[in-house]
Amino acid sequence: MSSTIEIRSAPHVKGPRSVEKIMSHVVWSLLPVCAFYVFQYGVSAAASIVVVTAACLGTERLFVKTGTQSGSLADWSATITGILLALTLPPGFPLWMGAVAGFIAIALGKALFGGIGFNVFNPALVGRAFVQAAFPTAIATYTPSFLPGRFSEFIPSSLALPLMTPADTVLWLKAKQLDALTGATPLAKWKFDGIVAGADELLTSLSGHMAVGPSPLLILVCGAYLAARRYMDWRIPTAIIGSAGLTAWVLFALSPTSYPNPMFMLLSGGLILGAMYMATDMATSPVTPRGMWVYGAAIGLLTVVIRYYSGLPEGVMYAILLGNAATPLIERITQPMPFGKGLLERKRKGASYPLHPGYISREEAGAVTPQKQFLKNKPKK
Repeated sequence: MSSTIEIRSAPHVKGPRSVEKIMSHVVWSLLPVCAFYVFQYGVSAAASIVVVTAACLGTERLFVKTGTQSGSLADWSATITGILLALTLPPGFPLWMGAVAGFIAIALGKALFGGIGFNVFNPALVGRAFVQAAFPTAIATYTPSFLPGRFSEFIPSSLALPLMTPADTVLWLKAKQLDALTGATPLAKWKFDGIVAGADELLTSLSGHMAVGPSPLLILVCGAYLAARRYMDWRIPTAIIGSAGLTAWVLFALSPTSYPNPMFMLLSGGLILGAMYMATDMATSPVTPRGMWVYGAAIGLLTVVIRYYSGLPEGVMYAILLGNAATPLIERITQPMPFGKGLLERKRKGASYPLHPGYISREEAGAVTPQKQFLKNKPKK
């Protein structure tokens, strides 16, 4: 009889959840968010999502085919990067700039490090950070939501030609008999004009004539689905939202006239989207439970600090990127102690958990061990 022995590396027992399955569920959970975003801004938002995602997929295909990075289009990671990147861009962002952002997100944020699982920073935020530095005017130009005719006409700036100046959005808004101030985000209105939007308006994003992103309530529901299916660890978004809310509440309690209320800080901007879908990136966030709490708390604190004390109205992107950079250090200092390590070196009263009743430490027993006692009493030849 002849038999074949297969020798394989660990893990030998695999769970039913694969990378492809987890990523596909993330994509499905983002579809309602994308649908609501298109409902808010019409064809310009739809075109932005399609173009940015296509740029990410095309770049992924290019680097995988040339052997520069590992992975494939079937793992859905490039699709997630494209969707999240598009949701962080203004709906009227020129499409060619969105394509550049998609290319940079995959090329510099992912392929440069070797592909899926090796990236240090969230790829979508790498693309967003690049276009914020390269095209600061375009990235800061927003339009109000629920404009009439949004399903039949593009926002003029969306169709700008490459390397050409986009159309003046302010003039376009005035032609629609809208004040240019309505095109500012709630954070920008508070930062530069002292106007604070109501929490009820921000929670659902259903109030017209406001430059807001997808509904935070909808994002929370979709993120809760991932957490319930255990495709996302709930500790990170909980720590981010809790830390940001606590920091905003303390500052608001100290000076209500200088700082907005905590609910405004939590529901405005991209805090909820970043906490649910970007900070929880498996490749760039800690894997230790204590590390997740430290990581999330740091991101929430940094977000509020950047919003309050920098020249930028938004700080989620930089806070998450800084958290990504600190992830290796956080994992190193929050490693759990291996089972049984140092047990015999702990005193009964100093231990954080009860020891065996018959345990006697070396200090309590004295310096003379049974081995030493045997050697001492051994007769000499």
